[in-house]
Amino acid sequence: MQAQHFRYHEDQGVAVIRLDRPERLNALTFDSYRELTEAFATLRTRASVRAVLVTGTGRAFCTGGDQRDIIAPLLSATPAELNAFTRMTCELIANMRRLEKPVVGGLNGITCGAGAVMAAACDVRVAAESAKIAFLFTKVGLSGADMGAAWLLPRIVGLGRASEMLMTGDWVDARRAYEIGLYNQVVPDAELPEAALKMARALAAGPSFGLAVTKRMLNAEASMSFEAAMAAEGWAQAECMSSPDYAEGYRAFVEKRAPDFAGAAKRAGSRT
Repeated sequence: MQAQHFRYHEDQGVAVIRLDRPERLNALTFDSYRELTEAFATLRTRASVRAVLVTGTGRAFCTGGDQRDIIAPLLSATPAELNAFTRMTCELIANMRRLEKPVVGGLNGITCGAGAVMAAACDVRVAAESAKIAFLFTKVGLSGADMGAAWLLPRIVGLGRASEMLMTGDWVDARRAYEIGLYNQVVPDAELPEAALKMARALAAGPSFGLAVTKRMLNAEASMSFEAAMAAEGWAQAECMSSPDYAEGYRAFVEKRAPDFAGAAKRAGSRT
């Protein structure tokens, strides 16, 4: 992947996407929105990638749309141009959720606006102690329901807390974000790079098919009845029991060793 608007490398099955405009607090431009959207689509079929880590450089994870490159031009945009832009921003979040591989957010500092929604779209969030977060949309006269925030956030922190955060746009510090379940882990700032990568590597070492199905069901069951969810989970688990991951998990248990899910997937691929 030849990224132009962020840094990209792979580490033990982890695709590391690092936003790298520290002088602008990693604010997004029209071009970086597009490239990130395309990157998450591309990662669906990249066999070398089993998990993704999204993080930032400097004092911020991401501060949303750049004031000069996005916010100012949108003030004079036509209705059609505004709709095209908002559809593109939603597509970024949709592609993060459609990617059936674990996505870890390594939140290294200020996280707000579109950056906050990107954080919410991650499956797991590991944050530095300095990683304060805000869904600032109402502060600038917009709806707090932006880029899927009103779908994602209540499922993470509950309707009441999500309503407060999306309606007030107020900052939430790392301690409080961890207390309400928005952050999965909070570590000292200096320890964040290793802690976030450790989490991503652990997920990359897991059963890729089982994790893909888990994410698919987490997305789908939000709109299912209990009966439909039971039927869907029964079918999904039966499919997983036919996967190489399940057989490898059993062999590892019998042989009293750690399972090699990545190796099992490669061996199965070589036989097809």
